Amino acid sequence: MKVLLAEYTTLHEPELASEGEAMVKTLKASFERLGYEVLSPEKGDFKSEVRRLAGICDYGLVIAPDDLLAGFTQEMECIVHSVGTNSTNAALCANKRLTARLLSDHGIDVPREVTSGPRVIKPIKGVGAKNVRIADEEPGDGEFGQEFIEGDAISVSLIASRVVGEACLWYSGAAPCILAINRQNVEIRDGKMIYHGGTTPIDHPRSEEITAIAEKVVKILGCQGYIGIDMIVGDRIVVVDVNPRITTSLIGIAHLMEEEIGDLLIKASEGLALPPVHLKGTVSFDTHGGIYPE
Repeated sequence: MKVLLAEYTTLHEPELASEGEAMVKTLKASFERLGYEVLSPEKGDFKSEVRRLAGICDYGLVIAPDDLLAGFTQEMECIVHSVGTNSTNAALCANKRLTARLLSDHGIDVPREVTSGPRVIKPIKGVGAKNVRIADEEPGDGEFGQEFIEGDAISVSLIASRVVGEACLWYSGAAPCILAINRQNVEIRDGKMIYHGGTTPIDHPRSEEITAIAEKVVKILGCQGYIGIDMIVGDRIVVVDVNPRITTSLIGIAHLMEEEIGDLLIKASEGLALPPVHLKGTVSFDTHGGIYPE
């Protein structure tokens, strides 16, 4: 049995390559422990490589910046069974402004858009903290401004079973499986937000509210597979980003988890309900694959 792990940045985006490489290394080790042969794109046109390898694999997963994820996923899912989110959902979540509006319409607290004063300026379609800054300036082309919110920067990592698309064949209606609540290590330097990694798992005093909101977000947006939901927790619990893909938190979570992440992804993609996972200990992790016991 073969699995395609198609990670874009390692060969095509040097600024994010270390994170991409660390995530693929974690996933590859898990699938290999399960007995799968893991294939990844080689140098050259990424889309062509995805098509070439998908045809000889049993499962596939694309990891790419949010603005590219939908296109590459669509290429792959037409050929091989995807263990990640579907291309339609990836396209929706890539649009940060549209995602915020849809969540707000369904009662999820999100940052308000603002047009004056110091505010968070971010790309409408971006990845992580890249090009996100706090400034009192007009957003550039393809950017918008949101209120800056004080509080704990956390994320929720979870895996959702099949709910839409080709997955009608695999639909179960199973609730998402919460993997962990993570603390994010985000630095603000000269107004720019820089993500350095985080700590997982954390025991937050509002963990029940946090996970309930994360589950609701998944249902509203139709997310599948591994999802990372970024929040600010202070006086409010505010959802600031939804990443319908593998995120850096996986590095720490997989290190502590008794279960295999590869097994969970495949089972969820086939509509199976996932039991609770077991994480032993707490670690900090960075964007280069480093893991540091707490």
